[in-house]
Amino acid sequence: MMLLLLIGSELVIRLFFQRSMSGRFEYGYHPTAGFEETSDGLVHLVRSGGRRFYPQTFSKERPPGTLRVMVFGDSVPQGPTLAGSYAGQLGEKLRSLGLKAESFNLAIGGNGAQRTQIILRKALEYHPSLVILHVDNGDEFEDERDFQRAEAFKSWQPKNWLMKSACLSRLYEFKTEQVFWRWVPAEVRVLTALNDTGTKGLAGKNPETRRRWDERTRKYTTESVALARASGATVLLLTEARMQRDNNGDFFLDDRGLDDWVPHLVGPGVYSLSMKEILKDKDYAPLFSDGTHLRPPGHALMTDVIVEKLRREAVLVSSPN
Repeated sequence: MMLLLLIGSELVIRLFFQRSMSGRFEYGYHPTAGFEETSDGLVHLVRSGGRRFYPQTFSKERPPGTLRVMVFGDSVPQGPTLAGSYAGQLGEKLRSLGLKAESFNLAIGGNGAQRTQIILRKALEYHPSLVILHVDNGDEFEDERDFQRAEAFKSWQPKNWLMKSACLSRLYEFKTEQVFWRWVPAEVRVLTALNDTGTKGLAGKNPETRRRWDERTRKYTTESVALARASGATVLLLTEARMQRDNNGDFFLDDRGLDDWVPHLVGPGVYSLSMKEILKDKDYAPLFSDGTHLRPPGHALMTDVIVEKLRREAVLVSSPN
């Protein structure tokens, strides 16, 4: 009976939940998870198990004379909703200026620079005119952890044979995330590459770990800029800043060193903006929902500043055909 139940569960998952399980156990390292191309020439961004895009649809070929904007990054550009994110607002703002434009949000919460690059590589097949890379160095722990998890699920060692079952692997994952992590000390989770918020904070206090994360961010961001430029896209780098309190309880903006090196990537067809510079002279506390994420008014501000930057740099004068 147990064997029949397992077989039945496996069939149900594979037949009826194929989309939601696509890339589930590759944790964002699958090259095409979340991208569905249909015979009518459309691309659908869907919420797959391994990559939960906001549902969006666009043509595989960029319409002639259209400025196609694609935004990549983590939970900050992903925003509270598609309409509330600056990625979702950009198209409407540009069209209000009389431009033929469209914008799409390809940001995923928890993605670091490597997983962002994997999404970018696929998205470049759809010929974006403008690539906005939201740069942050705060998600490299997740990238490293999930890469190890993805590699473990790929292994065909006998100990992993049962994990080839979608049903058993999902039960294993649930046990690890919802049961095991809650009972294992944070110090042990760090050593075994398992993670939760507390573990991430503990690891982040190690200077060598922080240095490694910064190097990963620089490496993959630099590569992503080169890939986008090679495809003919203009690139806008937007460095993230977080709101923190000093010892006196006063708020300040922390860019965690991003503004020191990201401007060095600027060159022909590559521009940069700094959240810290954008917000420093404003009453920015109400714009944050927490120390990291922006409320919709914060995203609206980002939208206005991005459009003004594009106008100032003459990016909007003639979009590529």
